[in-house]
Formats: sequence, structure tokens, C-alpha cells
Amino acid sequence: MNINSILKKEGITVISELNTLEVDIIAKNVSSKLCLAFPEHNLNRSVLFESFSTLKMFIANMPDNADGAKYFSKNNSIYFSETIPFDNLADIAMHECIHFVQEKKDIKGNIISMGLYDMSSGLGINEATVQLMASEANMLPISEEKYFDISLSTISPDYYPLECSLVNQIAYFTGTYPLYHSALNGNDVFKKTFVTKVGEKTYNKILKNLDKLLLLESDLSYFISQLNNAEKPREIKLLGELAAAKKQAILALFFATQNIIMKKFFSAEFNCVKTLNDIREFKQKIYNFKNVIGTTDGYEFYNRLYREMMELLQRKHEYIENHGDISLFYPNNYNSSTALVVVENTVSAFSFMNIFFKKLGKLFKHKPVIQSINEVE
Repeated sequence: MNINSILKKEGITVISELNTLEVDIIAKNVSSKLCLAFPEHNLNRSVLFESFSTLKMFIANMPDNADGAKYFSKNNSIYFSETIPFDNLADIAMHECIHFVQEKKDIKGNIISMGLYDMSSGLGINEATVQLMASEANMLPISEEKYFDISLSTISPDYYPLECSLVNQIAYFTGTYPLYHSALNGNDVFKKTFVTKVGEKTYNKILKNLDKLLLLESDLSYFISQLNNAEKPREIKLLGELAAAKKQAILALFFATQNIIMKKFFSAEFNCVKTLNDIREFKQKIYNFKNVIGTTDGYEFYNRLYREMMELLQRKHEYIENHGDISLFYPNNYNSSTALVVVENTVSAFSFMNIFFKKLGKLFKHKPVIQSINEVE
């Protein structure tokens, strides 16, 4: 499919092309911000500027449900919505320029990978990571937002806010360096970091859920756009029901994924607590985690996990005070698997509540707000 056919399919109509000076202004702005934001990744400002200057950039009429800009690798071009003032184009271009840095092509010019996306899975985590980097480079402030009844703090209120929230939660445990390093270089540094902490099964599950979340949001966007143009009452009702179902699915998947992240990472980190100093650091870490999660009415998983972890920490505290630091080889009177048992109990309790709400929902023909971890894993 040639580029004109692709643009037509995407609903993009070119209005004009930016001239060389305008492209250079955007390229200079983006390359400078990237180098200032991520000095630890050894980005070369002049190399980036020269690369971005080769991009073709266009002003175009774009669908209402489209993002402000779109990068096409087939012709190395960025298309900007005509509604965006020129002074804001560099900020909007940041995300697309990072995609340009990410792409790896074969000898025929076909993309074989793009950062964390291997063309078969990882699209969700890659888009979220790129957007986190773009927001950081553009020095966007943290704001309190609400999406589909999910309240959260984010530096990306307009693009992939839910995916960004989940990836930010993962980076809370892995750090952003391996995440951004793999996003820029397309290697497995981040995957190895993640897998070392909680295993490959969890890694694959999180990637799958983030990809699924993108698809659900795309479907929702389509139904909403169709609903805005619908006129027949029956059609309006059907599209409204379909949109509501997608919103409910998004809500359930977001919290199920967030719960997996909490359960797996905090269980793993709890088992590494050996000293009183470790206990103090763990307490601070799990307490501060409340600042990066999404919440909604009736959501109690984090609070329950926090309380039970505090009880477990108290037991470890008492043991260490009486017997000294916990060695790699646990004595017979200390059960190293306690943390996992208690966390599983937390999941069971959560599942029980979910079953209750499911039964209640059948009475009112309403799907439960929060899906349990056991239903996702």
C-alpha cells in the first residue's frame, strides 16, 4: 500500500508542507530537549538534529479522534493537525521523533522492531514509555486527572494516560534507566531487569494487558465517533451500550493489571528484606506507592495489601530484634514464604468481594467495577 492510500485510510488530508527553516526549528528544539532530559543515555545533540532535519513534516486535516501528530516510517514523515499552532509543534513532535529514533529496519526497509515493540507484542508498553519520555523532555507538570472513573496523577493527561500510569508503576520498581535505555536502543536490558525481579510470566502478562488496553481504547474511540454521528434512536442506543461496555472493560483491565504489578513486585521485594534498615526502606516504598496508582470508588486492594504487609514487617522486625539480621539461609523457626501466603490471601479476599459484586451485578444487569487478579492471570 503506497503512502497516499495509507493517508486516505487514516483520514489524513495534506494541506501544506513545512519548509526547511520550520523543520530545522522543530528539529533543534526536540534534539536539545532530549539531550537535556536524558544525559545518562549519551544522546548526541548534533546527530539527533541532523536526523530530525531529514524528516518531512506536513500540516494536515486529521480525524477528530486522532492524536495531534502522526509519524509514518514508510516516507519518514510527520503529519501535524492543522488545529495546532506552530509554536506547539515541537512539543507534539517529541513523541514522533522518539519513534523515529527507535525504528530498526531490514535491508528492504521494513521495520523489524521499534524500541520495546517487536512488531508482535509490546506496542502498549512502547507507546506509554515513549509518551513518558516525551512528557519528561517537554517538562510537563504532574496533574490530577480522571479517566473512566479512574483518578490518577500523570504527566501525560492527553496521551495514553492509563498506559503511562501502569508503566510508571513498573518503573517505580525497575527504575527508568533500563526502561528508557531499551526504548531508545531496542535491546532486552529492561526485560532482563523486569524478569529478574518477578519472572518472565509476569512480564509477558503485563505486556499482553497493555496491548489489550490499547485495543479497548481504540474500540471505544471508534464507537464514540460513530455515536456522535448517529441519528437513529436504535443505533444511538446500541452504540451507547457498546461504548459503556468498552469503558467497563478498560476499568477492569486497568485495575487487574495494577494489582498484578503491586502483588508481584512487593512480594518479591518483601522477601529481600533482611535488616531493620531494609524494613524502614520497604515501609517508605510501599507507603509512597499510593502516589503513583490509580483509584476509584470501592477500590481497596492497595489498602489491604499495605495493612497485611505492615503486619508481616512487624513479624520480621521482632525476629531481627531477637535474632539479628536474616541470613540467606533461613532458620527453621522463620518461614521465608510467609509473604507470598499472605499476599495470596489478599487476592483471595479480593476475589471473594468480586464474586459478591458479580452476583449483585446480575440482579441489576451491571458488570462489576473491579476485576480480580485471578480472573486476569
